[in-house]
Amino acid sequence: MSKTKNSITNSTHEQVDLLNLQSEFFAKLKGLGRSINTLKNYKTDLDCFNSYLQKNQTTVDISNFSMPQVLLYGTYLESKYSSDNSRRRRVQALRIFFDFLVEQNIMSSNPVRKLPTSPKFLDIPRPTPFIDIKTLWEYLLDSSITKNNINRLLAKRNQISILLIFGAGLKVSDIAKLKKSKVTLGTSKNDPARVMINHPKRDPYTVPIPAIFNEVYTDYIKELEELKKFSQIEFDEILFNANPYRILNGGLSPRGLEVIFEDLRKKLIITLTPKSLRQACILKWLQDDVNDTLIKEWLGVAPSYSLKLYKDHVDKNLYSYEFLFEIYQKYKKRKV
Repeated sequence: MSKTKNSITNSTHEQVDLLNLQSEFFAKLKGLGRSINTLKNYKTDLDCFNSYLQKNQTTVDISNFSMPQVLLYGTYLESKYSSDNSRRRRVQALRIFFDFLVEQNIMSSNPVRKLPTSPKFLDIPRPTPFIDIKTLWEYLLDSSITKNNINRLLAKRNQISILLIFGAGLKVSDIAKLKKSKVTLGTSKNDPARVMINHPKRDPYTVPIPAIFNEVYTDYIKELEELKKFSQIEFDEILFNANPYRILNGGLSPRGLEVIFEDLRKKLIITLTPKSLRQACILKWLQDDVNDTLIKEWLGVAPSYSLKLYKDHVDKNLYSYEFLFEIYQKYKKRKV
């Protein structure tokens, strides 16, 4: 392997070699199904590394990149970023990239693994206030009272998305391609509906969904199946993408879900993101005295994950699933 393949200097030719390796790295991540946002974040973090090399090193042989250079980069991050999380993210991105270089036999080992990361500090929870959830819920119910089949079903699709995040604490990546086979409806309040999540690093697990989900989901799936026949399309996903006339395909991308939330937030002028709605779910679980172990299991996080910041804010926002059910029953009477 030539030296230009393994090194970068201030010459354009050798810089391109490193960028090509990073392009191959991004292509691999994309092939693994990483979201566009994730790829953008990795690129931003590795651009920081590239910029450092161009400014501070006259020549760097990547195959010989070792602990002294790693420590210098760590010092650079300490001086450039005041945020522990920013430093931590950039070290992690570089570590994963160098793992890729080891896989490609460009490096024999990963020296970045010897660089300690900054501790991760959780942001103070900023959950969607319940009054905003109520506003959103009423808007989606109102939007579902229309003779336009597509608009009615889109509103019901969004109702399901809200319940899966606020009711079951799922991420957009969990529900984007969620299939009907992963949902089991409950028979009573003591036997709630459950959704199965296939976690990439652990065995599958199920999360309970509030009782209101049964009725909303059953109504939604019935209309979804009817419109799928009209659109002459078949798929197993719960969510779907559509134009004003017909269903286009099953499933939604995580980014597509985020855009839906952005549009709703702007239209209703409320505090609403998938993250803030998920934080509201965590607080609801704590208010219901669900034990920490179960909450961490349902969130898909490590046992070491701390819920302290949520517990510090548990009394500042009160949430209710029953109230959502009461509103739903009132709107049912106005059904087209």
